[in-house]
Amino acid sequence: MLHQAAATPPDGDPVDADATARAFLPRYLARIGYRGALTPTLDVLAALQAAHIAAIPFEAMDALTGAGVDIGVDAIDAKLIGRRRGGYCFEQNCLFLRALHGIGFEAEGLIGRVRWMLGDDAPPTPRSHMVLRVRIDGRAWLADVGFGATVPPQPLAMDDESPQPTRHESYRVVRHGAEWQVAALVAGEWRTLYRIEDAPPPAIDYEVGNWYTSTHPDSHFRHQLIAARTTAEARYGLRDNRLTTRLADGRIDRRYLTADEIERSLSQIFLLPVARHWRPAIERAATAEIDG
Repeated sequence: MLHQAAATPPDGDPVDADATARAFLPRYLARIGYRGALTPTLDVLAALQAAHIAAIPFEAMDALTGAGVDIGVDAIDAKLIGRRRGGYCFEQNCLFLRALHGIGFEAEGLIGRVRWMLGDDAPPTPRSHMVLRVRIDGRAWLADVGFGATVPPQPLAMDDESPQPTRHESYRVVRHGAEWQVAALVAGEWRTLYRIEDAPPPAIDYEVGNWYTSTHPDSHFRHQLIAARTTAEARYGLRDNRLTTRLADGRIDRRYLTADEIERSLSQIFLLPVARHWRPAIERAATAEIDG
């Protein structure tokens, strides 16, 4: 569910939903360490997006361990804010959307199909990625805080098909009928990240996409340990036992980790409170053979 449900304390008396909503934004801003202006402008959107992806890592440990992923707003708040965990697109962009609404941005969710590392002739993939469209002074911008190690580090104009440089890769947003194709320039080659549908979906479509992503045996989150975090200086990506650091100046470092090193990287690089029950998944990841 993507709608706010009233919380209920132990004594059974419902909490004022308005008071809960008012408390959300300060907690979110503290979580991402943002202390700047709170006006619905492009500069503020860009600053919030950068702060979010640096503070809240991309991760799918709950899918990998079989714990399940709840995208109800109370569950997202408890996990990403209260327990200082990360999450994937449905959790991350739902959280970001609520923060933007709280500040006064005109924003809505969109859904699409991941095409990362696939050829143009590859079969269709599930509708399993959520992004945001934010309108500022009549102009539409794509904002995404939930696409792993290739997440756009700043808003992308949706009315400009030319390359858009960022502090990391350049991006391109191209309209194809009722869809938007988003690509990044990686190692001199344009690689499609995803294709997003133009019409905002009903909430049930996010529920179905989340169910597939977190439970279906074909979802790579069920089989691979994945974490990512992007700062102004570098992108950090962990795929099973391979840690990749891509510096903003173009330098790349790759290392293969032991189980203990994976656990330390989850804590120290990806800022996660490592849970004891993750250890079996970490040990399996340490023995993985990675292609590509």
